[in-house]
Amino acid sequence: MTSEAQAYSQTLGQEESIWFKISPFVNAADPMGILKRLCDKAGGCVPVSFRSERIYFLSEIDYMRHALVDNVDNYGKYFDGLKPIFGKAMITIDGALWQKVRQPQQPYFHPNVYASYMPHFMVALRNRLDQWSKLAQTGEPVDMLEQTWTLAADMVCRALFDREVPFNPHAVFGAVKAYTDASGHKSIRMKRVAGELSEVTEAEAPAQAIGAWLTLPEAVISAEPWQNREKTLLNVMLECAKDPSMFEWDHQQVLDELKQYLWAGTETTALTLGWSLFLLSQHPEVAEKIRREGEQIYGDREPNGDDIEKLSYTRSVVLETLRLYPPAWAFIRTALGDDTIAGHKIKAGDRIVMLPYLVHHSEKYWDRPEEFRPERFEPGSIKKRVKYSYLPFGAGKRFCVGGQMAQMETVLALSQLVRRFRAEWAGDGPPKIAASVTLLPKGGLPFRLRELS
Repeated sequence: MTSEAQAYSQTLGQEESIWFKISPFVNAADPMGILKRLCDKAGGCVPVSFRSERIYFLSEIDYMRHALVDNVDNYGKYFDGLKPIFGKAMITIDGALWQKVRQPQQPYFHPNVYASYMPHFMVALRNRLDQWSKLAQTGEPVDMLEQTWTLAADMVCRALFDREVPFNPHAVFGAVKAYTDASGHKSIRMKRVAGELSEVTEAEAPAQAIGAWLTLPEAVISAEPWQNREKTLLNVMLECAKDPSMFEWDHQQVLDELKQYLWAGTETTALTLGWSLFLLSQHPEVAEKIRREGEQIYGDREPNGDDIEKLSYTRSVVLETLRLYPPAWAFIRTALGDDTIAGHKIKAGDRIVMLPYLVHHSEKYWDRPEEFRPERFEPGSIKKRVKYSYLPFGAGKRFCVGGQMAQMETVLALSQLVRRFRAEWAGDGPPKIAASVTLLPKGGLPFRLRELS
């Protein structure tokens, strides 16, 4: 274990860590049901005392808009326990520093450039289609999240970094699963409290995951370029680190930004695609509509950027999946100064947990919200929607920079995969939710793949 990994490992099990705090929700049989009942009873703002800390759970649009938009500068990001994943990447920082770090990256997430990523996405998809063909021949169940995470990592590496994936994606997915398993963090916490653990070693699964994870950014940088493209996100970040006038950037900043894209930039796509395939397995008529749409719009040729814009039904399926299963089910902020929400006096240091999942599942804003109905998102539907009732990527100036790209990746992948394969659910009953930092399925997403004639 490197000294950096060793240092981060010693932070595992700290009381202020997000992992220790979310463990009750992760392990609960129905975490969202618990939160819904609490919020309904308290009118959408639930104060909870956790030892010396006060936490407010928010499920009403007006309260969430207040923290995300109206008084956004009073609520800083909260990522305690996630430093090994993101370091000081854009996703974890605020204020002027956030703006300086975001600025050179912003052009690579403008809709006008997404069409140029299409050929790189298609190479990753062809690789996955070939792999699925082999898996379909065996008939063995696969964890769909491992499959979609591998695909998303391949897409990101090729499009943004001009690299073929320079690591074993299946092994890294295992590390991601180990680190996001809140029970492992809770176990370390309990050992610390009992005096059984003075130093965290590689024997602990989350520590092993940290060691594996921290090797990835340098592996990406040192890998041979795939196509020797000059204009890539990786190249612009490396140039920023060399520019003495951009003192906000250094080599460590590049490494941290790479961590962000290799985790957050892959997990959102992987989860949305995985949950979409589960929903399609329960609604084969929707899968058939996606197949027909692809046949009508791009037929037997490879789709381009213009084609993706025309896949309106497939996009509606993706957007409805993001409503039912938003990867970011909660946004956590720390109050920087005193404030008032729903009549509650917020003090500096209090935590605010906003719950877009509950808004997405609220009868106040959605008709029959528990039903899977892609037609909710047909063209023009946004005019009928209550503002801030749909928040899969946040709102305001901190709206996720890669949200639109993740949607494009998922629409493309879903259209391609469904046209060639039928993914059959192999689980014992519907998947249950594990409310970790992202909305995970307990036990993964087991599927069997059938290749269509």
